Amino acid sequence: MKVLSVSSEIFPLVKTGGLADVAGALPLAMGSHGVEMRSLIPGYPAVMHKIGKGKKVASLPSLFGVKANILFATHEGLELYILDAPDFFRRDGGPYTDTVGRDHADNWRRFAALSLAAADIAGGLIPNWKPDLVHAHDWQAAMTPVYMRFGRAPGIPSVMTVHNIAFQGQFASSIFAELGLPPEAYSMDGIEYYGDVGYLKGGLQMASAITTVSPTYAREILQPEFGMGLEGLIRARASHVHGIVNGIDVDVWNPQTDPLIAAPFTPKQVSKRNASRAALVRHFGLDDDGGPIYCVISRLTWQKGMDLLAETADDLVQTGGMLAILGSGDRALEGGLANAAARHKGRIGVHIGYDEPLSHLMQAGADAILIPSRFEPCGLTQLYALRYGCIPVVARTGGLADTVIDANEAALSSGVATGFQFSNITADGLRQVLTRVADAWRDKAAWAQMQKNGMKSDVSWEKSAASYAALYSRLVSRG
Repeated sequence: MKVLSVSSEIFPLVKTGGLADVAGALPLAMGSHGVEMRSLIPGYPAVMHKIGKGKKVASLPSLFGVKANILFATHEGLELYILDAPDFFRRDGGPYTDTVGRDHADNWRRFAALSLAAADIAGGLIPNWKPDLVHAHDWQAAMTPVYMRFGRAPGIPSVMTVHNIAFQGQFASSIFAELGLPPEAYSMDGIEYYGDVGYLKGGLQMASAITTVSPTYAREILQPEFGMGLEGLIRARASHVHGIVNGIDVDVWNPQTDPLIAAPFTPKQVSKRNASRAALVRHFGLDDDGGPIYCVISRLTWQKGMDLLAETADDLVQTGGMLAILGSGDRALEGGLANAAARHKGRIGVHIGYDEPLSHLMQAGADAILIPSRFEPCGLTQLYALRYGCIPVVARTGGLADTVIDANEAALSSGVATGFQFSNITADGLRQVLTRVADAWRDKAAWAQMQKNGMKSDVSWEKSAASYAALYSRLVSRG
């Protein structure tokens, strides 16, 4: 079966978050299930630098008024189609923003172009390779099923995956005339969305199936507090919604072979984590007195509960803990966490920015990772943490609830706990779970058992890939 994956980022070529990890790992996992998956991605400068020239396999003389080519290349096992449209993608800054963090004003056109190119590939643009199914990821690729339905490839099934429904690609209605769609596409059953144009809304409406990145999130987005205005559409299409939890690339995230940590270790050699702990302490300037070291590897935003962390940082220190933070985001939250570090020098360290090698070291060296998200479709950092013996302390929401077994009395007595959950997602709720963690830290045997349980958890793509392959097969067989 041939499947085209469409994504605005993909690891290891370009990454701003978990979407890239999923887009990079899923194609590699699908091969053993009889699926040949190729990925269409934009030709950002970082992508073009890493893949070189590539092989031109198709031309688009006027893609929204600009000349573009489709290049084919392989990179670290991935088979890639690159949309080489310099006017759209060869820019300074990130994939979505300029050098000062502002959204590119023409993002609506840039990612409509990505989707239109994907629909053309679905319709047979590339000689000798036509997909049986197209899998689009998040709002940046969500217009793909729309263009397919309205003439480009109406007979090809599509899957629309929601990684975070809070990001929807909503634009002024004035752009509709430039999208190249028939008038009927601008309707309640199309891409009209509260008087605007909704890219994600259109993809959810037109796709053959919808997936979310965890079963709990699939249920949550049926409700107004999580559906972000799209809950009515999701409920109407509930029979087409499937929750499939993400996996991780267990070759990249493998404490036995990871070159980015201070020393390799196995579930039987957990004490060897101490080398990475020492390196972590040095990097963040902590005064290690033997208490638990918590880490945070996150966007510093309200969604991620970072305001709750700032509010409870003093309490964390009072319970005997230390804290290492890696991330960036809201300037006020960055400042609040920096102030906490200034108040507790040697107990709290903050590294503003994104650093992939450092994130590996933190997972290998910290004792626990804090993820107090108000909503979390899946989350990957807790899966990395499980793999590295770093105990997840998570809010009971989305994929966090699906992947961490709470250390309640029953789970501890039966020896199956892998972390801590808390359902009162407030500062008081976080304080209460920190007290639970501090108490558990004193029981070294129970803590070591949780670490071993986590490290033995199956966080690979194997089960999830099988679920995707089964879904693809059902959709293709229906024609």
